[in-house]
Amino acid sequence: MSLALVRTVVGAAVLAMASFSSQASLIVNGDFEANPINPNSWTWMPSSQVPGWQGSNIEIWNSMNGVQAVTGNHFIELNAHGSNQGAWSIYQSFETLVGQSYELSFYYRARNGSNEQFEVTVANLSQTLNDHTNQGWSFFSSSFIATDTSTTLRFTSHNTGTIGNFLDGVSVVAQQSTAAVSAPATWGVLALGLLALGAVRRTAQR
Repeated sequence: MSLALVRTVVGAAVLAMASFSSQASLIVNGDFEANPINPNSWTWMPSSQVPGWQGSNIEIWNSMNGVQAVTGNHFIELNAHGSNQGAWSIYQSFETLVGQSYELSFYYRARNGSNEQFEVTVANLSQTLNDHTNQGWSFFSSSFIATDTSTTLRFTSHNTGTIGNFLDGVSVVAQQSTAAVSAPATWGVLALGLLALGAVRRTAQR
């Protein structure tokens, strides 16, 4: 192995470690793929039947009316089919560290028009989104700081009826500093690279 190649491997490992952040979302079934839905169809069910989620009914779509999911094949309509008392609202709770910063992200889209809006709340973050259209998906991303060991993410529609507010790709990940410890695999690559670098240097000195 050449010295230049070894340096490249080591450099890549160090870069990966420096920029490492946890990519595993704390949200269960954030892309709503857990329930089988045939292409070009939709169904609805109580949230108790949708892994990870609680609250109102959840309506799951698969490539209906020319709308494609952003992640996977499924997305949901917050204003679901069926009866509901009060505002349409779904939520999910997950474990957090007090004082830790997290990033919330998701995609959203209107089904019919600009009158659709919903509120997203999590810890110290609360925001009403009313800028989505039916021409394509919009992306939301914002950070929040956990104030408890259990945090609840909630989506609540501001519209009545059973039409409106598509959601997809819901994710919450912990934000880590560049000094955070990286994945074991990265450490392994770095260790092998350093060993190889030492061997190359010893060979060059002979």
